[in-house]
Amino acid sequence: PHQTPTDHELDEAEDREERGMWANQAEFLLSCIGYCVGLGNVWRFPYLAYDNGGGSFIIPYLIMLTFCGIPLFMIELALGQFSGYGVITAWRASPIFKGIGYGMMVVSFLVAIYYNVIIAWSLFYMFASFQSVLPWTSSCGKDWNVNSCVQTNVMSNYYFTTFVIPSFKTNILRINKSEGIGDPGTVLWDLVLCLLLAWLIVFFCLIKGVKSSGKVVYFTATFPYIILIILLVRGCTLDGARRGIVFYVTPKWDKLRTAKVWKDAATQIFYSLGTSFGGLLTFASYNKFRNNIYRDTLIVAIGNCATSVFAGFVIFSVIGHMAYKLNLNVEDVVNQGPGLAFIIYPEAVSLLPAPQLWSILFFFMLLTLGLDSQFAMVETVITGFMDEFPKLLRPYKTLFTAGICTVCFLMGILMVTEGGLYWFELYNWYSAYYGLLINSLILSIVAAWGYGFFFTYKWRLVKDIKMMIGFNPNWYFRINWMFITPGLLLFVIIYSGINSVPISVGGYVYPKWADDLGLCMSVTCVALIPIYMVYRIIR
Repeated sequence: PHQTPTDHELDEAEDREERGMWANQAEFLLSCIGYCVGLGNVWRFPYLAYDNGGGSFIIPYLIMLTFCGIPLFMIELALGQFSGYGVITAWRASPIFKGIGYGMMVVSFLVAIYYNVIIAWSLFYMFASFQSVLPWTSSCGKDWNVNSCVQTNVMSNYYFTTFVIPSFKTNILRINKSEGIGDPGTVLWDLVLCLLLAWLIVFFCLIKGVKSSGKVVYFTATFPYIILIILLVRGCTLDGARRGIVFYVTPKWDKLRTAKVWKDAATQIFYSLGTSFGGLLTFASYNKFRNNIYRDTLIVAIGNCATSVFAGFVIFSVIGHMAYKLNLNVEDVVNQGPGLAFIIYPEAVSLLPAPQLWSILFFFMLLTLGLDSQFAMVETVITGFMDEFPKLLRPYKTLFTAGICTVCFLMGILMVTEGGLYWFELYNWYSAYYGLLINSLILSIVAAWGYGFFFTYKWRLVKDIKMMIGFNPNWYFRINWMFITPGLLLFVIIYSGINSVPISVGGYVYPKWADDLGLCMSVTCVALIPIYMVYRIIR
């Protein structure tokens, strides 16, 4: 029988209740902050800034935030909250575009695999901090510093310099025992156990969906700021800190002519804000229909990027201090790379009183930062499938969650072998690269021009948002959605493609098969869009 609109609205409300909802507005806001403010802010942003000349990275980063990050953030929240469904089912108004949702799930799945490896490293360091002497500050020739440190006597204290750089790669990751990506070597069981523990934590926190993770974020979203403030205060009091900060805020204008800095800034905005990963859409789908997403967009997006810049001051104040002690230029202190957070931050906490306590608290902070984002990425995959196949999967939510976590854990084991860092870098480089940028371009065009103009009716997206928040989004959002955001994304994609170079880490250049494998990984999320369109038309 035909349902009246009232019956349909009642069914929608019942379905939202069955899926679960945030207990209050604070849970949603803190979950978004926790999701966006993650390891991308304190781990990825500083090393990209260091790699791209400090201040010259911040300029394209802020441009991409203004014209891509914030507009796309608003689109995701609007689609999720209006539909009340995950990344796939949210497109039922324009079902031919469901491939975008599947693409978001693939990106979140791939990133979740290697993201938990970083959390495993944090657990490893945290457990190592329960020692009378922090192992990375022990004398040369001992523990983590074998054949890899320079020891100087400064004011009766031992100061350890470049020791941690090879130490992180050789004594923890044991990469020196591997000849390259084709030689994974043996499994590192200490890191495997840390990875297993990381996935167990994710599973138990997600076992009841937002009803359980919503309570966890009250602590995990606020605790990191306390630690970062303490480290910044300490860092700014160190000799030479000013040199590092000046390097950080001073642009190198010639860097702005390279494709790499623009590509890195664009991908970092997506990593940092989590746009086009599907996490924001998923979180918003658990909102009440009238929630003010306009306010939430500005609070979370601007606050998140301010945190990235803030974390950069923490890192570069310590790098400046190390440069001062070693009498080196700031850019020559450490090798860039994803290990930077596990090089500079341990050095920073070792300079505090009671370094063991601060080291434990710091790596616990990294754990909480990573878990917030990890919750969202795994929840995106789980919710996407559950909303698309509710009768099949919802009764078995716990079992399905356990299955997803198990598959991700097994795939992540490759990254905790002797050659695991090479695979980690491949995932880090390609899992959210061209595919994510192209998926974001398609999302912006489809939401503004397809769903919001030609395929339904004129300005539908704007009218949907007005129905939820009571007023139309201003012209800043409309102009960006229609023209600037897709235009800027297209420019970055083409410019990066023309100037692309094969992946390399340090002095190691990846073989062609590995580079091709990474490219295949990157475009998988985009390939699903035309594949689903063809399937929908044929069906």
